Amino acid sequence: MKPPIDRLLLLRKLLKIERDEDFAQYKQHFSRNNINFRKENGVTWYPIVIANIEIGHGEYLSIDIERTTNHNEPHQFSGGKNAALFSNTYPDEQAINGIIKVINPNKIRLSLSIDELPDWCEDGKLGINLLFDESSYREMDIAMDKVINASNNRLAILRDVIYGLKLPAFDKIVESFKITGLNNSQNTAVQKIIAAKDIAIVHGPPGTGKTTTLVQAICETLKIEKQVLVCSSSNIAVDLLTEKLHREGINVLRLGNPARISEEVWMNTLDVKMSAHESYKKLKKYRKNAEEYFRMAGKYKRTFGREEREQRQLFYMEARKILNEARVLEDYIFHEQFEKAQVIACTPVVSSGKMMRDKHFTTVFIDEAAQALEPMCWIPITRSNRVIFAGDHFQLPPTVKSKSAEVQGLKETLFEHCMHLDNVSVMLNIQYRMHEHIMNFSNKNFYNNNLIADESVKSTVLSFDKNEILLNTPLDFIDTAGIGYNEIINPESLSIANPEEAQLLIKHLKLLLVQYSQSNKAVNQISVGIISPYKEQVQYLTTQIALDPYFDNYRSQIAIKTVDGFQGQERDVIYISLVRSNDLKEIGFLNDIRRMNVALTRAKKKLVVIGDSATLANHIFYKNFLDYTESIGAYKSVWEFIDS
Repeated sequence: MKPPIDRLLLLRKLLKIERDEDFAQYKQHFSRNNINFRKENGVTWYPIVIANIEIGHGEYLSIDIERTTNHNEPHQFSGGKNAALFSNTYPDEQAINGIIKVINPNKIRLSLSIDELPDWCEDGKLGINLLFDESSYREMDIAMDKVINASNNRLAILRDVIYGLKLPAFDKIVESFKITGLNNSQNTAVQKIIAAKDIAIVHGPPGTGKTTTLVQAICETLKIEKQVLVCSSSNIAVDLLTEKLHREGINVLRLGNPARISEEVWMNTLDVKMSAHESYKKLKKYRKNAEEYFRMAGKYKRTFGREEREQRQLFYMEARKILNEARVLEDYIFHEQFEKAQVIACTPVVSSGKMMRDKHFTTVFIDEAAQALEPMCWIPITRSNRVIFAGDHFQLPPTVKSKSAEVQGLKETLFEHCMHLDNVSVMLNIQYRMHEHIMNFSNKNFYNNNLIADESVKSTVLSFDKNEILLNTPLDFIDTAGIGYNEIINPESLSIANPEEAQLLIKHLKLLLVQYSQSNKAVNQISVGIISPYKEQVQYLTTQIALDPYFDNYRSQIAIKTVDGFQGQERDVIYISLVRSNDLKEIGFLNDIRRMNVALTRAKKKLVVIGDSATLANHIFYKNFLDYTESIGAYKSVWEFIDS
């Protein structure tokens, strides 16, 4: 039987379609929209100032830039992405491209491959644009080429196992092997991983301890392997694994630049580890001396007699000689960090970078694999002998921008495909997050009723006082049908909001917080999450709550995001604003029930869903949800809250 080259060739074709669509959207965004619109969408910082200039690793010039307005506003910049420094005073001057090395809420360190900044950088009115990310498409295409052409090697065997042409191999599973603190399904998953020669899957529904299981599996693997690769297309997931492995005493080298920078993660990054090396002071001295020679050479920028030209050249030669010595020392420190690391943790694209070019691993662990495009997963798999997937194909799918590529199969993930293989996956079946009434709808609709709520959470609510009706029930659906809370569309963003539904949500939240604060049991702070599938509704809710002084004492406890923003997170209380309410019964984004599964499974003790049954009930998933809420007495009408 031939390997499925046709499928792989199609994927490569679809990847090009996706890349072209992504680039077309990028060009349209920058050609049609002015600088203020780009700022609002987080792809431009303007104005900025250059706060610091120094020579970074190798011969690259590093600059620290800071935004002078719009502090702490959300943006799309993140570590490893390409960005361009530009001047609004000299718009015809060529922008300077660089790579984002470090990212903070209002500060970026940009690595440039130039010796000195051009004169226009001294004249103010500077900004920075996020550039199109070509690197991820390039690396995915390279990986696909390797997989397609693999023959008589380990990659060819893995490819054929993953596509069902060869049976996956396992050593004898030692069922008596148990890790204290793990439940039976978690231990079974670890046993499967240890025994797997080709592939194993940890299927982790919400709240079942997938990350905990994966960390223990990695620790056990390191008892027989010197080093493993740990990847996820989500920086947040990589950070979380890095933190948990670090706590287990594992030496983790975190490559790339996490979007969420925590102290524990930074302690494991390459830059921090290198700066802690005993020879780093010597390296800094080399760089400082080189910078001084470059500075002296720069004095001759506008004076070009023969002697001045020769002197400038001598200064540059000496600077480059010192930089060469620095590079040798830097390479030594660099390689030492890789040799010492037990785990190298990064995104798939970073795993293919220059610093990883000669690395090969026995095992790669890929977390949140059900969210990654298949070509993305192949990048780290090409560097390993076996692969361990972890994720849940009933939660967030990968993002595909091209409808054409999506319908032709680009959205089908390697994780989903491998879930059909016999005997490779273990589903974790004890969930430790939510009350069983919050769990049961998703359990029936996605997990064949195989999930069990642990005793520690199955009956937990905000209050057991029968008089505190907003606190003593775990789930409410508030039906807005018949009251005229109609959705509205923003003509610029084309996103949808429902202001009256949002106001109802805010009103209900206030009532709940008042009751909670009056409760004798309200000793600990309560965490609240507000979710909507629509950015326009998220923005409206964010603005309204920010302007309302009632929430001044609760601001640190309330998070308002889209569904994607809550992936992997949990809160004591979750509100979901479904938004859609129209005569045509259209529900748009709500058709993506995998995303809704994520939203419905974030709450620990209280879930409040608000929506219009007249619009929603035409979809079988939401009709079933309405029936479920009625069956457990969780259905409420909006009219119950009109005069409260």
